[in-house]
Amino acid sequence: MQRKAVRRALPGIAMLTVLVAGAAGLTGCTGGSGTGSTSDSKAGGNQAAPAQPGKYRILPAPCKAGADSKRLKVMLPVAESLTPEQRDQLYAGTADASYDGDRRVGCRWTAQTPEETRLLSVGFERVVSYDRAVASDDDKARQVYVRQLTAAKLPFPGPTASPTQTTPTAPTPTVPAATTPGAPPASGSPSPSGSPSAPVELGSRVIDGLGNEAFIEDKLSPAGATAAQSRTVRIVFRTSNVIVTLEYSVQPALPGTVPSSAETQDRARQLAQALVERLNE
Repeated sequence: MQRKAVRRALPGIAMLTVLVAGAAGLTGCTGGSGTGSTSDSKAGGNQAAPAQPGKYRILPAPCKAGADSKRLKVMLPVAESLTPEQRDQLYAGTADASYDGDRRVGCRWTAQTPEETRLLSVGFERVVSYDRAVASDDDKARQVYVRQLTAAKLPFPGPTASPTQTTPTAPTPTVPAATTPGAPPASGSPSPSGSPSAPVELGSRVIDGLGNEAFIEDKLSPAGATAAQSRTVRIVFRTSNVIVTLEYSVQPALPGTVPSSAETQDRARQLAQALVERLNE
């Protein structure tokens, strides 16, 4: 009787074991699935979206960007002996050799008269970040700009930073005191020594209102007994992911002639502003 009871109990125990094992399997599968989805969601949540590409995908034609014939004629006077064809060829400029016209292009002009030689060059560089998960195109372009700013030995602009001149400012002539009490000083009066006022030197500095950020370098060659002093103005500015470099040089033929800082900078800045407008078209 006991053997029959055991035999009858075995099928029930086996069935109970199968049910328990099945339930455990279902629980394990459910838990595994939940854990996997949570892990995947966390992994996806930690991945930052890559930065958008820079504003500019191509570069303008460097010999035509902003340098119209009227502006070039003012910046680059030529000898009257040149034929119309020679003038057209001069103002057309000479493009720099470039292996990648979408990344770096430039153009140069040279004009001569009996009194002076003038040189002008314009260069465009489109900066691209190869890993936009780390830095955007604009961030990379700003790094390039900051390196050039540092090389020019100009201070990095900050909340309290002000433009700093690296070229010494000409001394202001001493004005004689007024003889009548309360009388205004005589403006434009010559210095006691009788020497004329020295030309104002604007100097190298960070400038505003040109692209996202910009600086200007103003360099005057050392004075010599037989050589004239040449002046070179260099403007570098960034707009989004493009760096633009403009150089304008005036080299007089006669010794003792000093090109005007204000005039040279003003003409260079006008062209730089035209380049900004061309990029923003």
